[in-house]
Amino acid sequence: MVSIIILALVALFIGLRLYNVLGERTGHEQQLTLKPADAEAAPAPRTAVATPGQALPAEPLDTAYLPTAGPGVRALLAADPSFDVARFLEGAQAAYRMILESFWKGRIDEVRGFLDPEIAGAFDQAIAEREAAGQTLDNRLIAIEQALIAAANLSGKVATVTVRFEADIAAVTRDGEGNVVAGSLSDAVQTRDRWTFRRDLGSRDPNWILIETDDE
Repeated sequence: MVSIIILALVALFIGLRLYNVLGERTGHEQQLTLKPADAEAAPAPRTAVATPGQALPAEPLDTAYLPTAGPGVRALLAADPSFDVARFLEGAQAAYRMILESFWKGRIDEVRGFLDPEIAGAFDQAIAEREAAGQTLDNRLIAIEQALIAAANLSGKVATVTVRFEADIAAVTRDGEGNVVAGSLSDAVQTRDRWTFRRDLGSRDPNWILIETDDE
């Protein structure tokens, strides 16, 4: 009997020692806080995903051309599904800048491949007259404020598109000694031009050719 009491006291002593060292277990001791290395175990952040078949809102097509040009544009789109109005206008603006700058510098050969022979001849003549007068142009295209399709026509496979440009241009004419004859670089003038481009839709050449320029 004495042995049993002694063993019970020893067991109680050991139990009290373990309790003091480990503390009372509550069932929450193993909860862990996620660390960066455990990111794959955490739920992924929600990302907005477009609903299948839902397209991003696009700018209405008719904002890129005048109402009177609508029938011609639609006819062109029907004849050439690859025709993109926005891309065409981007290219037209690039051509407008490139051709003007080449003309002002008297280096029309740089863009001759984009010009109809008749209009290239008109540019050549204007450059020759300017050089004969001993004058040079120091013009700057400050900005193209707007470019809209003003007219479009399809005759067979040949398409013609007229673009109306509104641009700010600083124009200066200098004499042979560099003196300003007319204009000012500090005062840009708003210009309105209508340029007509042509392309054979049956051709593999994707370039449009400038065939006419007019002031509005």
